Amino acid sequence: MRYNRTELSGNIGFSSIIDEKFKTASLTVRFITELSGKEAAANALGIGVLSSSSAEYKTLAELNEKLSSLYGAALNTFARKRGDVQVLGMTASWITNRYAFDGEDVDSEMLGIIHGCIFEPNAENGVFDADSYMITQKDLLDRIDAELNNKRGYALSRAAEIAFRGEPAEFSCYGTKESASAVTSAEAYSAYRKLLETAQVEICYIAPEENNAVLEMFRESFGTVNRNSGKLTFRSVSPARAETVTESDKFDVLQCKMVMNFKTDSDDLFGVKMLSTIFGETPVSKLFMNVREKLSLCYYCACRFTYSKGSIMVDIGVERENIEKAKAEILRQLDEMKKGNFTDAEMESALLSLDNALTQIGDTPSSYSGWYFERFCDGAIVTPSEQYENYKKVTKERIIQAANSLSLDSVYLMLDKEEQA
Repeated sequence: MRYNRTELSGNIGFSSIIDEKFKTASLTVRFITELSGKEAAANALGIGVLSSSSAEYKTLAELNEKLSSLYGAALNTFARKRGDVQVLGMTASWITNRYAFDGEDVDSEMLGIIHGCIFEPNAENGVFDADSYMITQKDLLDRIDAELNNKRGYALSRAAEIAFRGEPAEFSCYGTKESASAVTSAEAYSAYRKLLETAQVEICYIAPEENNAVLEMFRESFGTVNRNSGKLTFRSVSPARAETVTESDKFDVLQCKMVMNFKTDSDDLFGVKMLSTIFGETPVSKLFMNVREKLSLCYYCACRFTYSKGSIMVDIGVERENIEKAKAEILRQLDEMKKGNFTDAEMESALLSLDNALTQIGDTPSSYSGWYFERFCDGAIVTPSEQYENYKKVTKERIIQAANSLSLDSVYLMLDKEEQA
């Protein structure tokens, strides 16, 4: 595998990852901007509509027919949140020329489609095509509804809203259902143009062999755009509250949810990640073995570390009468970590879990793309094996320090509507 990143003009980065084991090419174009409650929905719609048509392919049916003719090539758009920034973009994948029949130039065909979708969308007079926009808006509203129906995911979103209130990270990457419903086609087009001109852009091309035409296409295409973009800050640690805040909602659920958000100001990425892994990220973690298995206080119990915000969220599914017991045990297990009451075997288990996750990087093009984008955001481009070596260097003392840097900032409870007797 060969990795290389080139800085283009206008705050645009182009990364190429060449790995001969692949038979397909994959391209991801990310537009990165500060997350805003007012602009999130318009941004998501402005980029989302780009995969539904273009000036050449006027309808989704025409575009899909063309992609199907290219050996089932794929083209999609996405919107995500990473700390205080909104990451929007397009992904494309296709079979490379080496494996096409009769010398067919699939690479050039796909580059033409991608160029058209991003730089020559199906729009006139500052308004997206009505049918294309209607399809995109409906898809976004359906996605927002789906997230509400996923109660565990919704609990985590609400917990983030509470934990990061007053910071960009409190908002959804899609905006609210109300804001998404209100965005007009003209407003979405304006948001698209603003992103094209001002967003930080990261492009990642993954293929079995080099293709300089990809970089040159983006160099030329962005060269026609009047760019005015600044560098973004990818890590904005959220300060912990002086006193823990607890908020709750009631839903028609049989199983209550609790999310506890701990905050840390530690810069020790690897120490805190090791702490989080031992504490609650694996089936042999402190939380899983004690809160779930030994004491049977919850249905599931897990935690996740968000370095960009200095946050560790613990989320559980729990009966209402066990909420306080589970909370007390979670805090007790953290106290055990703070005292250094964890074994070398637990550290080795955490390393094995991290190693297992890291060795899977590179199995798919998307795992490469996600890995190197995250490392770019972290400010240090390292390989998965180099990252593992960083974890191996973490001492027990560093994990103890990481544990003692944590404080409980907020608690979110999703309660059932029936009061328990």
